[in-house]
Amino acid sequence: QVQLVESGGGSVQAGGSLRLSCAASENTANNYYMAWFRQAPGKKREGVAHISIRGGTTYNAASVKGRFTISRDNNKNTLYLQMDSLKPEDTAMYYCAAGRYGGIWTSESTYNYWGQGTQVTVSS
Repeated sequence: QVQLVESGGGSVQAGGSLRLSCAASENTANNYYMAWFRQAPGKKREGVAHISIRGGTTYNAASVKGRFTISRDNNKNTLYLQMDSLKPEDTAMYYCAAGRYGGIWTSESTYNYWGQGTQVTVSS
């Protein structure tokens, strides 16, 4: 059982930056693909970014490409999401997820474990 704990959310003005972290409870370095999802009020949860087990391959949603960067530190069992040039439409609860096997990275069913989320609010 992998436990994931997100941190780093908060309120920021448009154009600002935040860095989200996700600490895993056990060694995810050699075993899990990881991703960030988000869910805005009244909307479905959507994939934001995905990273391979070793960190060599990443994917980003078109809406965040060029602004968000996913990374991982396998020595610390920690996943990150650097968010720059934030927009009001980025306001959402952000979740990290871990999956043992590859699949469609934007599909929630690809991931076995989820954190509780951290709120990001961007004001105009």
